[in-house]
Amino acid sequence: MARGGAKRSGAGRGGGRLTWPGGGLDDATAGGRPARPSATVGCGAGPGAPASGGNGATCLTHCDGSDTKAEVPLIMSSIKSFSEPAECGRLEVHLVGGFSDDRQLSQKLTHQLLSEFDKQDDDIHLVTLCVTELNDREENENHFPIIYGIAVNIKTAEIYRASFQDRGPEEQLRAARALAGGPMISIYDAKTEQLRIGPCSWTPFPHVDFWLQQDDKQILESLSTSPLAEPPHFVEHIRSTLMFLKKFPSPENILFPGNKALLYKKNKDGLWEKISPGS
Repeated sequence: MARGGAKRSGAGRGGGRLTWPGGGLDDATAGGRPARPSATVGCGAGPGAPASGGNGATCLTHCDGSDTKAEVPLIMSSIKSFSEPAECGRLEVHLVGGFSDDRQLSQKLTHQLLSEFDKQDDDIHLVTLCVTELNDREENENHFPIIYGIAVNIKTAEIYRASFQDRGPEEQLRAARALAGGPMISIYDAKTEQLRIGPCSWTPFPHVDFWLQQDDKQILESLSTSPLAEPPHFVEHIRSTLMFLKKFPSPENILFPGNKALLYKKNKDGLWEKISPGS
C-alpha cells in the first residue's frame, strides 16, 4: 500500500513525527475486523506497554472512519494520561485491519489514520502495519480479510489473532449505541478495573420497522459496505440490534435508572459481575 503522508524520521523528542520501523512491513503479524472496512489501533507507551504496573499503558480501539480526526487525539490523550509517570520508553502504534475492498474504503481509512497520527505533537513510532492488501486474501475473484480480530496481552505486549465468543456485558446496548451513530468512547477504567457503560442516549433509529421486515440478503447488502466479507453472524447481529433499538427508542430512564452508569467488575473467577455505583 502507499505509505500516505507519514514522515520518515529518527527517534527523539520535540519533532512530533510518525516514525517508520526499521523492520518494514515484514514485521506485520496481525489483522483487523472488517465488518465495515476498518482498522484496529493498538497504542502503547513505556517499556513493554502493559496496561498497569506503573511502567506503561496499552490502548486498543476499533476505528471505522466515522470521525478519525477526533478519534486519534482521543486515543493519544487516553494513553498519555495513564502513562504520565513513565519517564522512559516511547509511544508506539500498531495499525492493523481492513482489506482490499472493492470501494477502497480500507485504503482511505488507512491514509486518514496515518495522516492524523502524523499530525500529533508527540514522536510516535509505527511498529506494526498490517492493513489493506497486507491483510487480504482472494478466493474466486473475491477479496476477504485474512484476520478478523486481534487482542493484546497486556503483560507481554504481544499482539495476537483472536476471535470472541463472549463480547462482554451489555453487548446489545453497546451495539445499539454504535449502530445509532454514537462516537468513540472508552468503557473500561484501568485504574478501578471496572467497565462503565453509559449513561447514553440516541434518537429513534429511522425506518426500523422497514429494516426488520427485510430478508437476510437485503440486510447484508444494504447495511454492510463489504457484504461478501462479513462473518457468519453479521446479519443475526444487525437484526438483534435493530430489535433492541425498536424496543428502546429512548433509553435514558429505562436502561439507566437515575441516569447512572452501569458498572461491571470481574470476580475471582474472571467473570464480569454487575455492581452498584457505591460498591
